[in-house]
This record gives sequence, structure tokens and C-alpha cells, in this order.
Amino acid sequence: MRVCAVVVTYNRKDLLLECLEALRRQTGPLDAIYIIDNASTDGTPEILRSKGYRDCAVIENPIDGSEIMIRYVRLPVNTGGAGGFHEGVKRAFHDGYDWIWLMDDDAEPLQDTLKKLLHQAFGHVSAVCSTVLDKNNNVLLNHRGHANLENIFPLIQEPIKEDLYSKKKSVEIDTASFVGILINSDSVREIGFPRKEFFLYYDDIEYCLRLRNEGNIILVTDSIILHKEASKKLIKKKFLGKTRHIVPFENLWLNYYGIRNLIYLGTIYSKRKVKFYVSLFRNFVLMVGGILLLSDNKYRRLKFLINAYLDGFRGRFDNDKPLRILYG
Repeated sequence: MRVCAVVVTYNRKDLLLECLEALRRQTGPLDAIYIIDNASTDGTPEILRSKGYRDCAVIENPIDGSEIMIRYVRLPVNTGGAGGFHEGVKRAFHDGYDWIWLMDDDAEPLQDTLKKLLHQAFGHVSAVCSTVLDKNNNVLLNHRGHANLENIFPLIQEPIKEDLYSKKKSVEIDTASFVGILINSDSVREIGFPRKEFFLYYDDIEYCLRLRNEGNIILVTDSIILHKEASKKLIKKKFLGKTRHIVPFENLWLNYYGIRNLIYLGTIYSKRKVKFYVSLFRNFVLMVGGILLLSDNKYRRLKFLINAYLDGFRGRFDNDKPLRILYG
């Protein structure tokens, strides 16, 4: 059984090195690491070369002395997380690996994380995944759960109950983020690769919706991976006695991909379309009201929101569009 890890990175060289060091110390068998660099501009290629992670290098696992092949792939432009995972899964699959382990550069598996995943990687299983913890060892519930395709705002993925993490060794789930998910290449053969046109957000959810049709997705609760994700910068405003959170205008372009991709997923995968459209309309009204009452740059925000909704309905994936709308 040949296993490789795929790490997607963009301008986080220090976190990337921590991730790579954790991977090389796995007690489970890891044959290769594919580093997919989304055209980083922070000196990532140079620091990787200085640390021996470049140019088809072979590094040694200090735990058992095994050799791990390094494949560094620098993309010509930033294709987002979705594009990076598409490229990594495609390369690993074509190179013949049996299991493909996905993560971002801000992830850090424990030494036995892979070993515990592989203990559950048998039978009618399309993927297995770890429990995701933050830097304070709290479970990040939003990374694992069940699909909610009728009321996608605010959550397309309903987290499993927290007590299941301590009560059960394994839990069958529908969806998981790409933070520490180990994918069976037999399933990849049937469903293809992650959709690169999603650019950012919910490409992992879409891929899991396809994976679960090929076999079970299993959460292995005692397999742990840390995720050092940064909190989003939001503006807090008081309205009718409640605190509302508003995305700063300079970061608004990123929200386009989330809105568009969520709507697209609902139109494709939802089985109760009336309920889906009702919830979508309710959310649209609330968002428009928030813009009119609380936000700056009201006209551009409204234009932005309408375009994100329409592109989601139509399945249009023009990933340069949000910047053109806001600043063009």
C-alpha cells in the first residue's frame, strides 16, 4: 500500500516547514510528499531548497529511517486551494499511489496520525479523516459533519455532536474539509479530481459529496491533526441590541467564491429544491438589509452580492470577476 501526502501552500513558508517536519516523522508508512506551491511570493522556493525539500529530493524519516520522496510543484499562478488540490490529487493518482492524504500548509499531524487513519482504511471506504484540533487542543467542529443541502446558509455542513469524539473510535460522516483527509485512489478513479474552478471554499464539500457515492467516509476520532487557522477579520456593529459582523470591504472579494459555490452546490445536490430556494431567498433578503443598514460602499456591495448569486445559479466560474466588480 503506497501512501503520499499532498500539501497545498501559498505564502506561509514557516507554517509549511512545520507541516513538512511533522509529515517526515510519521510512524505510519508515508512514501512521498507532494508540495503544491500556488505561486508564493514570500521566498517559499528558496527556503524549501535550503531545507532539502526541493528538486525531487529524498528525505529520511528520523523515527524509522525510511525514505520519503519529495515532489515540489510550483504553479505559474495562484489557482486557490481548489486548484492546488486538483493538481496534487491528479499527480498523485497518476503516479500510482493507493491513498492520498490532503492538507493545507497550516496543518500539523501528530506522529501517529497517519498510522491510526490506515487502521480504518479498508473495506468499502472512500476516505478516512482525522479529528481537527486548534492550537489550544479544542475540537474544530466545523471540519467534519453531515451535508445540509436544503438550508446552506449559514451551514452547508452540520457538525457532528462533540461528545461523539470521545464516545466512539470511528464515526461515519458525509463531509469533511481537506485538512487531514486520506482518500482512496480507487474512488478517485471513479469520480475524478477536486474541481479547480471553485478556487476557494467548499471544493472539499463538493468532493466529499462525490466520494460518499463510492464508499463510506469515516472520521477516526483518535487520529489527531492540528490546524493553525487564523480568525477572519470582521467589523462589529450594534443593531437592534445585537452585534452584527461585517466583512471589511478590502476582504469582500473573497466572499464571492463562498456564496457562488454554496449556491451552485445547492442547485446541483439538493433534493428538496423548494426548501432550498426558500432559505436562499430569506438569506438574500437578510444580506441586502444588512448592506443597506450597516455597510459602507452599499452600491458595490449590492452589485457584488447579486453577481455572486446569479453566477451560483448559472454555474459560471469566472474567478477574476469579484475583483473586477469591486475595483474594476
